[in-house]
Amino acid sequence: MSTAAPVEVDTGPEISNDTTAARVGAWGVLLGTAVTLIGLSWDIEWHDEVGPDTFFTLPHLFLYSGSAISGFVSLAMVLIATSAQRAGRPVPRLGGTPIRVFGSNLTAPLGYMIAGAGAALFLLYGLLDLEWHSIYGFDAVLNTPSHVALFLSILLTMIGSIIVFAAHRDHRWGRIGIVVAIPILITFAPIPTNALNNLHLPVDPTILGIVGFGPMLLTLGAALLARAGAAIAIAVSLGAMQAFLWWFSPWAAKVYASAIGLPLRDGLTGRPPGLPAMMPMFLIIAAVAVEGLFWLARTRGLDARKIVLVAGAVTGVIIGMTFPLQLNLVRATSHIALGDIVTITLLGIPLGLLAGFLGGRFTTMLPATKEV
Repeated sequence: MSTAAPVEVDTGPEISNDTTAARVGAWGVLLGTAVTLIGLSWDIEWHDEVGPDTFFTLPHLFLYSGSAISGFVSLAMVLIATSAQRAGRPVPRLGGTPIRVFGSNLTAPLGYMIAGAGAALFLLYGLLDLEWHSIYGFDAVLNTPSHVALFLSILLTMIGSIIVFAAHRDHRWGRIGIVVAIPILITFAPIPTNALNNLHLPVDPTILGIVGFGPMLLTLGAALLARAGAAIAIAVSLGAMQAFLWWFSPWAAKVYASAIGLPLRDGLTGRPPGLPAMMPMFLIIAAVAVEGLFWLARTRGLDARKIVLVAGAVTGVIIGMTFPLQLNLVRATSHIALGDIVTITLLGIPLGLLAGFLGGRFTTMLPATKEV
């Protein structure tokens, strides 16, 4: 794949306003990521409540359908941009800086290029997963090579979705999209860290992923939107998703198992649903702290780069402290020891600083993807 300099983007009044294609494309990709997240939560619950599965199950269909939706929408947006370029018209504003790919044969808005690449890789690794099932049969764990590859592909599509909405954040629908897209990524981003479970680290790598990705994406969203209440809106959006998945995942697993005549595991009473239980339910506390820090930056004229670093560190400590307490609260059968809580809280400082640094860097990079 080759790239060239960004192509000309139409900034005339007839294009610079919201277009139907821009809105439909952005929300279409986001719909795909949401369907994928629902399918993943359902699939995890299926493993917990029913047992191993095969390649062709309804939760897997949701996973595949989500990537297919995002992929086809991304392809459509690339074709629209390419058609305009080849016709000698300025490329319409769709979702990030248009760049030339595949020997300059296609003109792809950056967000859709990344989202579409993730969807295409998902298809490729989906075939690998089918082969894995044909060789080994049932799946019992998440961290198989094919699953990790699929998760990384989904991660790309979700990142592309944020880039698409970031390009339209001067419009209300674009800002709303960011408030929805970032919690989806906060929920999903720690999942690929399951691959590190084979290393037998002293701390669960998924917890490290939650403590690292949560602060980075929260500070990124707050800095990107640059509006009072942005961090709180992101946390509330995450809470709404958590509440929905908390209800939907066990219900869907039970209904589907009943429909195909499979029994549930014994001893499931009181077990929380797997994925929703791993979503940081105390993120709202960190969001309030971030809002306070950003308010100080606005009113006192403080260095925004330092504030983002501090916000990341504070958020890392808050999530590092509250997430083990959350697990103790929702998992009545297992508790995290006090020493582990202290360790995770202390790890929240360097992870939070790194998260703040990366969040600040990504916030600086994203405006470069926006057509003006």
